[in-house]
Amino acid sequence: MSLRICFVTPFPWSQPHDVNEHVRGTAEALRRRGHAVTVIAPSTRASDLLHGRRALQRGDLGEIVAIGAAVPASLTDRIGLPVGVRANLAAALAIGRFDVVHGVEPGLPSLSYAALLEAETLTAATFFSPDRLMLARKNQRAKLLARVDALLATSAETARAAAKQFRGDYTVIPVGVDGTRFAPVCKRRLIVVEATSSGSAVARSVLRALRDLPDWELTMARTAAVTRRPAIPPTLRHRVHVRSATRPEARRALLAEASIFVPAPGGSERLRLEAGACGCAPAEPAGLSGQPELAGAAVARLVEDAGLRARLGDEARGRAIECSFDRVAEQLEEVYESVASRRRPARIGAADPLGDRDWIVADLHMHTRWSHDCSIDPQALVDHAEAEGLGAIAVTDHNVFGGALETVDLARGRDLVVIPGEEVKTDVQGEVIGLFLREEIPRGMTFAETVAAIREQEGIVYVPHPFDRMHAIPSPSTLQRHLHEIDVLEVYNARLLFETYNDEALRFARKYGLLAGAGSDAHVLQGVGTGVLRMRRFDGPEEFLLSLRTAEVLRRPKSLAYLQSLKWVAQVKEKVR
Repeated sequence: MSLRICFVTPFPWSQPHDVNEHVRGTAEALRRRGHAVTVIAPSTRASDLLHGRRALQRGDLGEIVAIGAAVPASLTDRIGLPVGVRANLAAALAIGRFDVVHGVEPGLPSLSYAALLEAETLTAATFFSPDRLMLARKNQRAKLLARVDALLATSAETARAAAKQFRGDYTVIPVGVDGTRFAPVCKRRLIVVEATSSGSAVARSVLRALRDLPDWELTMARTAAVTRRPAIPPTLRHRVHVRSATRPEARRALLAEASIFVPAPGGSERLRLEAGACGCAPAEPAGLSGQPELAGAAVARLVEDAGLRARLGDEARGRAIECSFDRVAEQLEEVYESVASRRRPARIGAADPLGDRDWIVADLHMHTRWSHDCSIDPQALVDHAEAEGLGAIAVTDHNVFGGALETVDLARGRDLVVIPGEEVKTDVQGEVIGLFLREEIPRGMTFAETVAAIREQEGIVYVPHPFDRMHAIPSPSTLQRHLHEIDVLEVYNARLLFETYNDEALRFARKYGLLAGAGSDAHVLQGVGTGVLRMRRFDGPEEFLLSLRTAEVLRRPKSLAYLQSLKWVAQVKEKVR
């Protein structure tokens, strides 16, 4: 299956960066596997920005699109993208009509973060470094999780760090290496030491060992700014060099000829992989990070034993090839296919199965005096619903079923259809509504157990206000795990404080092809009918689901403050009695 994939990186494409190298290599590997891949990135190069503007004007994005000047990533949530950049991003996502939008390093407020919030399709997020996780407010983290369908990390350490802020199940993938570009050539007596501020003790140890290795040279490779570098003794200056290794061409030229590579503790995983792909024997004995003085001894041993160098170099290349960009692309394909399998087939253009039935207005979520926070009398509810022109209502009291049964009995012989239901509180994952129930379901079970209890009664699983973060709700990962069991997702609840919560539910339902529900969540009579569906008349749960395929959400909002004040007044009267 060929996919249209969009990678979004927050780092300037015009400058070398480890994350961008991952994106470039992975994109190329995915293209070789038959996918169409576009990379969206900022840039500091005027020619890139001009090319990006022309691509948006033509409506043909191509492989690389620069959509704005680089915006510095921040560890706070106070940075915002310029309006023009946001507009260009929205235009690019609309033009591309991508199957997957993949944001890399979205833990910072940045282009990647914005793209995942903007995307209307399936999404994935890859975290690279534990140091690039924003200190965002809880609602912002929750909003991002609600939009992301697959979470990935390039190491187990990063996955653990990311999971503390963005909870979910992570897939660990390699940072990737190009095993064709980085390959061994004729080796010479060259030792490459990764130069970092934290690895200065390792470098000093190797410098001391170099005094007894007269035929060998040493190069210190810098992949980032180094604040502390060991002094080079005058007697070794003709054999010791310092080189920048920020660009892949420089690293390839250096590592291809090197025989030994000495990594720095906590150094670059990419440099380590590329050294392995080039067949460099690694000088990293167990305990090196705790005892850096062992580095010199490890180097001396490799210098003395050419056979050991060759064997370790071959093993390092084998491990590196297992982490190639082709392997990354293969893993991403599996992730994308797994996410896509959650989506239900589109029903666009399908015939109306109940086309001969008349249209009614249905409110699928409301309460009676049987709920602890409501005082609506079932008889008054039936009379009021008919007076409002409703054709169907679902009575879904909190953790009790008596109100639904009483309302069903009171509506017998009328045109009003009453669906018996219950809004069940789970242990820690919000609430689940069961429709067309026969008996009460106990509260306090897990989300899965509650769904199973509804299924045992051949009821309908209806998830109310799934993104109302003012209350306890299922986590996005819980919703995704149970997508195949959710019959209806409430995309409009008239009692929500923020309309954006309804918008998120609608986006989620559209993304996965879920049937949409709507309800007033009324706790006072005046609220009944403020959130409804226009749907075909139905008889029983099977026809109910068929009718939902062609249903339309109707919003009839009333002042939430007004409705809430009526609820409080009613509760006070109840207490006085």
